[in-house]
Amino acid sequence: MTNMQQTISPVDGSVYVTRPLATAAEIQQTLAQASNAQKHWANTELSERKAICLKAVEWFEANRDVIGEEICWQMGRPIRFAKGEVGGLAERARFMIEASETALAPITLPEKPGFTRYITREPVGVVAVIAPWNYPYLTAVNSIVPALLAGNSVILKHSAQTPLCAERFQAAFEAAGLPEGVFQVLHLSHDSTTALIQSAQVDYVAFTGSVPAGAHVEQAAAGRFIGVGLELGGKDPAYIRADANLDVAAETAIDGAFFNSGQSCCGIERIYVHESVHDAFVEKAVAIVNQYRLGRSDDPETTLGPLVRTSAAEFVREQIQEAVAQGAVAQIDETRFPLSKPGTPYLAPQILTQVDHTMRVMHEESFGPVVGIMKVSSDEEAIALMNDSDFGLTASLFTQDIERGIALGEQLETGTFFINRCDYLDPGLAWTGVKQSGRGCTLSVLGFDALTRPKSFHIKTLA
Repeated sequence: MTNMQQTISPVDGSVYVTRPLATAAEIQQTLAQASNAQKHWANTELSERKAICLKAVEWFEANRDVIGEEICWQMGRPIRFAKGEVGGLAERARFMIEASETALAPITLPEKPGFTRYITREPVGVVAVIAPWNYPYLTAVNSIVPALLAGNSVILKHSAQTPLCAERFQAAFEAAGLPEGVFQVLHLSHDSTTALIQSAQVDYVAFTGSVPAGAHVEQAAAGRFIGVGLELGGKDPAYIRADANLDVAAETAIDGAFFNSGQSCCGIERIYVHESVHDAFVEKAVAIVNQYRLGRSDDPETTLGPLVRTSAAEFVREQIQEAVAQGAVAQIDETRFPLSKPGTPYLAPQILTQVDHTMRVMHEESFGPVVGIMKVSSDEEAIALMNDSDFGLTASLFTQDIERGIALGEQLETGTFFINRCDYLDPGLAWTGVKQSGRGCTLSVLGFDALTRPKSFHIKTLA
């Protein structure tokens, strides 16, 4: 077994980062430091915790250009978009910093003669954050910042594809003056990650990733009676009603399907369109996709980069080929994207019509630049199809009848419901999923709940 971890860049197949994996002794030392540091950090005033987190955000903003270039090379997002992730990190972190006063405030019960009653929110202890590569900062910040604000210490294990992101978090908090041991980074093998989860010194696990990996995390934590937050996969639908503004619907839904080369847990992967506007919508969607430029991520003209690895591209290719063999119609001429070749992570975007739910591409998570568009005859048919999924992260509806749209949204099995937008996390709203999209919640004031434990005070005053 190798003790080194290599990050292969999807841009050109080169080894971009090499890091040694933590040894068992280093893991134990990290856990001990996290446990000891947390006790002191928990007694630090919230105002000081907020100030340190804000300084870390400012460090990220000052280093956005370097961070953007690293994202580009590690996971393949086009350079023109990559540094935008820092802006998203800053938005979410600042919201959580401000929300912490309310979210962490004691709950005081109504006065009862002779008694004082209130509930405090205490930190859970050591929080292990296991973060993915697709949005390496946006996903991680959702747990890291509220965990620190609540008085926990944090150990971050980032994807082997994006190890520099973990190190940038470390640098940001060091520059901000966070006490030693409160935030630490480990580069780990799968076996060592399992051992970390099973350690008696870890009190909560925040995981973002695939459904199979989430099941493994849950199994590793079984019997420990600790909290586990799981943000898993999605097969998010959009419904274009007959009264939708088609220009807005096409531009928004297609961007939601293809941004980041479709590698988003809340990306649009299936679109249902009312039969009266189906052909017009498809025409607009195809025109938008044909404007994309597939290319190297370091090319400023590129709007669609490679997938994270060749195996991911081959998986999506197989889905597309299988659907076409079953009767789907490919609307995009792949020859318009000459860089797209089998055996590489470069894959042409594709829109499939005449699809149905017997096809893998309409029920199995693709995580790539493909979307199926299916014709429907009514709201009822659309809602039934949108709910016909093992996943339930987000769902979008495009309509000019907001009242009717909300009524339809109440029927959807989803964590977040959008009208006339998609693929966006508002930090003021709870980020959560149903079914195989996971369990738990991040963001909003509710995102602090899992990172704290309630402690009730029941005080009787003696005469």
